[in-house]
Amino acid sequence: MIVVTLCILTLSLQQPWRAVDSALGRTGSLQGETYRVGFPRNDLHVTVGAVTVRPALALGSWVAFKQTKDSLTMLMGDLVLLESEAGPVIDALQGGGIEQTALHNHLVGETPHVMYLHVLGRGRAVALATTVRDALARTGTPSVAPAPVSPPAFSLDTAQIAQIIGAHGRVNGGVYQISVPRGAPVTVDSLEIPPAMGVATAINIQPTGATSAATTGDFVLIASEVNPVLRALRANGIAVTALHSHMLNEAPRLLFMHFWGEGDALKLARGLRAALDNVDIRRN
Repeated sequence: MIVVTLCILTLSLQQPWRAVDSALGRTGSLQGETYRVGFPRNDLHVTVGAVTVRPALALGSWVAFKQTKDSLTMLMGDLVLLESEAGPVIDALQGGGIEQTALHNHLVGETPHVMYLHVLGRGRAVALATTVRDALARTGTPSVAPAPVSPPAFSLDTAQIAQIIGAHGRVNGGVYQISVPRGAPVTVDSLEIPPAMGVATAINIQPTGATSAATTGDFVLIASEVNPVLRALRANGIAVTALHSHMLNEAPRLLFMHFWGEGDALKLARGLRAALDNVDIRRN
């Protein structure tokens, strides 16, 4: 009886988002109070050195919606674009009332070069979703979700990695993904932003061998945490590939530090843990 009740509750919570699914051409997932939809760039073949970057490692466009008290919706997102796609996408988003809050790199030395466009919108959910779909139609992003395929084999010991890092994740598209929320709330224009809208530290780990991996993601930091985290990463052989903002009016002011590391997976995990130890995070 409890299971049936929970299933009915989940369906009722997702019901208002079905029109958003229709507008976007694919289905999202409810993560707390956030409805998040992913658009993996399966059309791109991106390499960093000898590593072929899986979409779940660093090529996943996404948008997230949150209902606000005025019956409107806040949208935030991060779109993965080729250089030639950035201008047309910006024009389409601006035409639909969605603003841009950052445009920059996350990786270094990748081929082809990839850019990341961060966006913010307020309005009716379906109208925002329609604008996003119109913008993505100006890119090579697949217009529909790819057909399910058997997940690639995953060789790494995720339990040991989670124990070292101090946070559990999940395997998605051949990548172990960990999300670590900040300890204190983050707001934009006095609205609290849930971690799933892009304000949680993201750690992605992709196997490159039986015990080796490539890792990338971003640490979400306040100013006083930036240099301690940078030093910890560098001391553990993990490169810092970008340091910048993703938003315009957040409180507290946040800086996003992107990184890239390759080598023994457990050694990388220990380096990432050393960096996390310098961040105010929500402990399990």
